[in-house]
Amino acid sequence: SAEKVNLTIGAYRTEEGKPWVLPVVHDAEVALANDTSINHEYLPVLGHEGFSKAATALVLGENSPAIADGKAFGVQSLSGTGSLRLGAEFLHSICKADVVYSSNPTWGNHKLVFLTGGFKEYRQYRYWDAANKKVDIEGFVADLEAAPEKSVILLHGCAHNPTGMDPTQDQWKAIFEVVKRKKLFPFFDIAYQGFASGDADADAWAIRYFVQK
Repeated sequence: SAEKVNLTIGAYRTEEGKPWVLPVVHDAEVALANDTSINHEYLPVLGHEGFSKAATALVLGENSPAIADGKAFGVQSLSGTGSLRLGAEFLHSICKADVVYSSNPTWGNHKLVFLTGGFKEYRQYRYWDAANKKVDIEGFVADLEAAPEKSVILLHGCAHNPTGMDPTQDQWKAIFEVVKRKKLFPFFDIAYQGFASGDADADAWAIRYFVQK
């Protein structure tokens, strides 16, 4: 229970000092360890194709037009941080992007991941209105309006880290309009799909809206 979990350096532990994990994760680990039919050979360079297809469908939706038209695919990498790093290096080396914007505040690793991935400038857009405890959508949009063309805009798909406050659907529509008009590149980090609202489809609404448009 939550009352029995204490925060320690880099992990959650029970009162007995044992690492605490979601029961479903533990059950999956046990099932995998006892399944002798699993092939443990090296994966292809782009990862496990079945896993990547399932993850892509989870984010974009089973009936996504992008998937149906062959415009979407997945690449498996090592953790969320590894995925961000690959994305950053791809955008810098292939798309020649040098400027990235993230929300203020954001997850602590975002800045370092993009700068070590080759980006020359890391900037922030206004996001959190501390006085009124809400998303500063006016400041957010104004900062996007001032961003240079082809800037990468790092967006939290849901469960914004660290505030936990996400834009409304109408606010996402306003964000999309300026991103499209200013020719900015939206880069979604969606680490908590299903954990914000409890509905994986609802939590992916923003990404699916961008894809649809």
